[in-house]
Amino acid sequence: MRVLVLGSGAKDHAIAWWFSQSRLVNGLFVAPGNVGTQSIATNLAIDPSDPKQVYEACTAHGIDFVFVGTETPLFTGVIDYLNERGIDTFGSPSRALKLEGDRNFSRMFTDRHNIPTPTHVLFDDEHKLSEYLKRHEGERFVVKSNAIAPSRVMIDSSDYHSLMEFSKSIMATSPIILEEHLNGLPITVTLFLDNKGYLALPTCSDYMKSEEGGLPTGGMGSICPVPLQEEVSQALVDTIIEPTLFGLKAERMSYKGVLTISVIITKRGPILVDYHVRFNDPAAQAFVPLIKTDIVDILNAMKHDTLSSITLEASTKSTVALVVASEGYPEKPIIGKVLDPMPAALLLNTFEGAPRYYFGGVQEKEGALVTTGGRCVTVVGVGYNIMNANKNAYKGVKHVHFEGAWYRKDIGDRFFEN
Repeated sequence: MRVLVLGSGAKDHAIAWWFSQSRLVNGLFVAPGNVGTQSIATNLAIDPSDPKQVYEACTAHGIDFVFVGTETPLFTGVIDYLNERGIDTFGSPSRALKLEGDRNFSRMFTDRHNIPTPTHVLFDDEHKLSEYLKRHEGERFVVKSNAIAPSRVMIDSSDYHSLMEFSKSIMATSPIILEEHLNGLPITVTLFLDNKGYLALPTCSDYMKSEEGGLPTGGMGSICPVPLQEEVSQALVDTIIEPTLFGLKAERMSYKGVLTISVIITKRGPILVDYHVRFNDPAAQAFVPLIKTDIVDILNAMKHDTLSSITLEASTKSTVALVVASEGYPEKPIIGKVLDPMPAALLLNTFEGAPRYYFGGVQEKEGALVTTGGRCVTVVGVGYNIMNANKNAYKGVKHVHFEGAWYRKDIGDRFFEN
């Protein structure tokens, strides 16, 4: 199989690395890729969101399978364009995109199928939103764009002025969803889907803010797997996963691809907060090093609707993924900083026991590694438990250094502190 992965982030590097481990792949390409993917695949300098450019690259390089794990190509119709021209793809077709691209639709979907979600109200009028917040003075709310937004941008606050200011910035282009704040453990549930069942990947817990109580980001860290009690795991299946799959079939939105479900485990049980028709970052970087099953075997099972018969082979170890970001991220990242040289063995992820390094906003320029974005490198520590993986991640991050680099100091702590 000759495979093209679309994207340039750390998540896409992790997915490309997963493909590179397959015994069934004899050609691997990434578009546009980054400094990490160029060592394991051929980077193609094309726009991954342009269906015509992607198709032409497939014909030029004899590519027979395109993996779309990032959002932009999904929403520009790349999947449907390639499928119409006989190229197999992995990713959500247009009929299912509204699960992520229209939060009000997804909330109506969950209501129809009795799936627990936060209480929520849609607003497209500043005056009505203002009146609502004044009637609920002091209550804590989450505000999100109704449409898909980069880096899962949102605000979580009880301050009237902060909520209004953020909402006004969103309302210029999209209505907003106002939701109740939930206390609990955030988890990320990732499913491969086919027409007859699903395959669950190891569950993660993501750290989405710049610090505890800080600004929302695209993700600053993740741990995997999450230690959940058996009754909680069963409740996830009974109240969220199974009703979601039933709803997709009933409403003719079933597809072969990935569905990522963001959940908060509360005292009331699991509550769904978002659907994503793609892998999440940095959860993907956390679970990929643990999976031993060949990704092509999974995709072949998906093609033949036999996913539910696969037993996922995964390591019994744990991972802690730690994102190294640029100074100024998430508001105004300062880019163009040169990374200190790293050992080649670490760049290539060749040592079994060493941390994994997945690159995001980093490109090679004139022989040097240079930052090009806000989140630059994800360092993934692997260990026999979360505490050990945490230790290995923070040891490994010392090899990533550039001016202004920063990262959270507490990834994984809540899972082993008293």
